[in-house]
Amino acid sequence: MNKKKEILILGFALFSMFFGAGNLLFPPSVGLAVGEDWLQAGLGFFFTGIGLPLLGILAFTKVGNLDEFANKVSNKFNTFYSTILILVIGPLFAIPRTGSTTFEMGVFPLFPNSNPTVLAIITSLIFFGITLFLVLNESSITDILGKFLTPIILLILSLITILGVTGDLGTPIPSTIKGSPLAFGFISGYQTMDALASVLFGVIIISGLEGKGIKDKNEQKLFLSNAGFIAATGLGLIYLSLIYLGAQISSLKGMSTAQTTLTLAQMTLGDIGKIAFGICVAAACLTTSVGLVALASDWFSKLTKISYKKLAVGICIFSTILSVAGLDYIISLSVPVLVILYPITIVLILLNIFGIKNHVTFKVVVGVTLAISIAETLKLNLDFIPLAKTGFPWIIPALISFVISLFIKSKSSSLKSIV
Repeated sequence: MNKKKEILILGFALFSMFFGAGNLLFPPSVGLAVGEDWLQAGLGFFFTGIGLPLLGILAFTKVGNLDEFANKVSNKFNTFYSTILILVIGPLFAIPRTGSTTFEMGVFPLFPNSNPTVLAIITSLIFFGITLFLVLNESSITDILGKFLTPIILLILSLITILGVTGDLGTPIPSTIKGSPLAFGFISGYQTMDALASVLFGVIIISGLEGKGIKDKNEQKLFLSNAGFIAATGLGLIYLSLIYLGAQISSLKGMSTAQTTLTLAQMTLGDIGKIAFGICVAAACLTTSVGLVALASDWFSKLTKISYKKLAVGICIFSTILSVAGLDYIISLSVPVLVILYPITIVLILLNIFGIKNHVTFKVVVGVTLAISIAETLKLNLDFIPLAKTGFPWIIPALISFVISLFIKSKSSSLKSIV
C-alpha cells in the first residue's frame, strides 16, 4: 500500500464530505457582520468549522462506532443523543435548508420578477420530489454530480476570491455585533453543522480504513491526522477568503445569508457568474439532500420499525413545507438547538479523544454542560460564571466538574483498596 497516496485520497475524501453549500453560505455573512474584526471572527469560525470536525473524526479511533460515542453517560442517553443529532442534520434543519438554499441561490436569481412565495413552493415541491425519487431508487446520479460539482464550484470560488482580493469591493467598517468577534465566529461556525456530522462521518471513515486492513489505532490516527491536515488546509483557505471578502462589503447591510454570497459572486463575476454559481450550489444541495434523507430514513427505520420508504416520504414532505419558510428562518430556528447540542458534542469528543473511561466523569461533565447550555438558551442570567459574557458559560463549569469527577473516582478507588 502506498501510504502517501492513500492519505492524499483520504484527505480529499474528508474535504468532500465536509464541503457543502453551508460552507459557502456562512463565512461571508460572518465577514459582513464583523467588518474590521474579520480575522478574530475567522479564528473562532476555524475552530468550530475545521478543528472540531477533525477532532470528531479522530475520536472514532478511540470509540470505533456510534453506539460507543456517548454510552458512558448511559445507553439510553446515547440513543437519545444520536437521534437528536440525526434530526438536526436531517429533517429539522439541514435537509429543509438545502431546499431553501436551492431557491434563494439557484432559482430566484433566474426569475427575479416572479412571486417569491409561489416560486418557493414550486421549487420545494420539485426539489424534494427529485430527492425522494433518487433516494428510493438508490441512483448513483448524486455521486456523479458530486464528483463534477465540487471541482466546478471550487473553480468559480477561486475566481471570486482572486477577483475579489485583487479588485476593489469596498472597505471593512467597524463591527456592529455585540460581544467578542472571536465568540461570534465560534458560534457562527455551529451553522455549518460539520462537527455534528463528523460524529457520523467518523463511523464511515474508520470503517473504510478497516476495510483496507488498517486496524491498528495508532495507524488510523496517523492516516486521519495527515488526511485531516489536507482537508483543513482546503477548508481553511475557503473560509479565510470568504470571511475576508464578506468584510470588504460590510457597509452593505440588510442582506440575507444567501444574498451575501450571491452579491460577492455578482460583484466579481457579473450576473452570468452569479447565476452559474447559484445553480452549481443548488445542484450540490441536491446531493446533500439525498444523502441526508437516506441517512435519516435508515436510522429511524431501525429505531421505530417504520419502513424506510414511508420515512423517506414523510421526511421529504416535512422538509418541503419547512423549506418554504426561507433560509434565514430555518437558521433562526436552529440556533437554540445548536447552542445546546454543540457544547455537549464538544465535551463528548474531547472525553473520547483523551480516552476517559470513567463513567462518572462522562455523566457529571455532560450533565453540567447540558444544564448550563439549556440555561443559556432560556436567556437566564449567567454573568456570574466566568467567560459567560464572551459566549462560553459552559467551559469553566465543565472543567470544574471534570476535575471533581476525577477526585470522586480517585477517592472511591482508595476506599475500595482500604476495604
